Amino acid sequence: MIAKKTSASSVVSMIQNNSTLALCGFTLMGACETFLKEIEESFLRKGSPQQLTLIHAAGHSDRVNGIEHLAHKGLVSKIIGSHWGLAPRWGELIHNNDVEAHCLPQGQLTHLFRAMAGGKPGNFSKVGLGTYVDPRIEGGRMNERAKLAESLVDLIHIHGEEYLFYKEVPVDVCIIRGTTADEFGNVTMEDEALKLEAISVAQSTKRFGGKVIVQVKNYVKRGTLAPKEVVIPGIYVDHVLVAEEPEVNHRQTASNYYNPVFSGWLKEPLEELDPIPLNMRKIIGRRAVKELFPGAVVNLGTGIPGDTVGPVSSEEGILKDIVLTIESGAIGGQPLGGTDFGITRNAEAIIEHPYQFDYYTGRGVDITYMGTAEIDEHGNVNVSKFGSKTAGCGGFIDITQNAKKVVFCSTFTAGGCEVEVKDGKLEIVTEGKFGKFKQNVNQITFSGKFAQDIAQEVLYVTERAVFKLTKHGVELVEIAPGIDMDRDILAHMDFVPIISNELKEMDLDIFSEGKMGFAQTFYDSVSNEKVSYIH
Repeated sequence: MIAKKTSASSVVSMIQNNSTLALCGFTLMGACETFLKEIEESFLRKGSPQQLTLIHAAGHSDRVNGIEHLAHKGLVSKIIGSHWGLAPRWGELIHNNDVEAHCLPQGQLTHLFRAMAGGKPGNFSKVGLGTYVDPRIEGGRMNERAKLAESLVDLIHIHGEEYLFYKEVPVDVCIIRGTTADEFGNVTMEDEALKLEAISVAQSTKRFGGKVIVQVKNYVKRGTLAPKEVVIPGIYVDHVLVAEEPEVNHRQTASNYYNPVFSGWLKEPLEELDPIPLNMRKIIGRRAVKELFPGAVVNLGTGIPGDTVGPVSSEEGILKDIVLTIESGAIGGQPLGGTDFGITRNAEAIIEHPYQFDYYTGRGVDITYMGTAEIDEHGNVNVSKFGSKTAGCGGFIDITQNAKKVVFCSTFTAGGCEVEVKDGKLEIVTEGKFGKFKQNVNQITFSGKFAQDIAQEVLYVTERAVFKLTKHGVELVEIAPGIDMDRDILAHMDFVPIISNELKEMDLDIFSEGKMGFAQTFYDSVSNEKVSYIH
């Protein structure tokens, strides 16, 4: 069998109306732009293909490219994904009910591809119980159009315990990406920043008799690729598409055509991260960092966690003794943010996307730092849907439900909140227009009850107060110096939290210029033997 080298127009002409199309990407890593642009152009020019079902695991856009090319009313009638925060046109289609939208946890989608590849009817997991994914709540259906359809998730019982069953989605065609393909269709990924779930997507497509197309930069003679470098064997591949203008259509990341550091071939000197100014976000990051210990395996979410935990740890001299991981499969190194979120400089390992989530759902993460949009009196957190914005959950549910400790990092109010530090005390200069502590969140992305049932340690860190989740509810445990509890905290909450009998003031060093001097406490928390092992 020889995989047929083909053109983008030929590939698109093979896609029938009402087909299910699977894509594999993370932000713009893995994006098959030659194919995506061609399918968009074909629809706008000829009206076909149309009424597709699109399934993708991770957020797959940089606000302009990736799945944004498919964000046209009528091209896709049903989308199954995890995150659209960097896909504004998809957010509009979902909000306007122009597409049936199902949002499932990112890790569970990667595992669903793998389960389907092995001939299983779906994947079962405890991930999602008690959240909007649970069919007793919303069943992962993100808009009114989806609520008219059947949920893709069932509640089942195994040995007397509750699980969610993520049902199979038969795939008709998939397009995945590699760097080099030979005449047989064997594919390597030497220039790719991530491996993602490409092999599972290809295998699951073949399981349903679908067609597998791979976009590459290079096409070489059969027998010239090193066998252990082959990520996608040719027996899985039907067609090879060589990217046109790879500098534009086959970029390693949104910001880089190719950097060997991001694919792990080179290491570059990493300078200590510059100290960030003592502002509201740094105060939150400083308090959050105080939960760290040597050797901690950490996951960072975007926003305040990603912007502050690394720089504060660097400033305090402890960054080298924690291990930062990204759900995409990158382990170690220094993570990037923005539209390049998902990769790191000087990663120590880059593994496949589903296996990273195996580690996460197996409770391998010691601490995860995540942002929040809303928190309620039950300890529930919403990050997936608020107002007219449908961001989705990404890997948030997989990670937060299984990390040993969860530290939510958020400003206390939103919409113009400004604070100032004077003489080691916090002063509210301008209060935010919107409160974040609600009677009930708009959508449950993190279940306080689930966390209580598994005795998970959960903190909610803000610039003026710290709360923890107890078996009785959300408890106020720390208050910033200079803050009045009634005026600055309780007056801006829709519920009255439990007030700790041991309520204390947040550490004064959090509100001081210069270093906190946290390193000594950090290293004193474990034996010298463990610290030397980390080095």
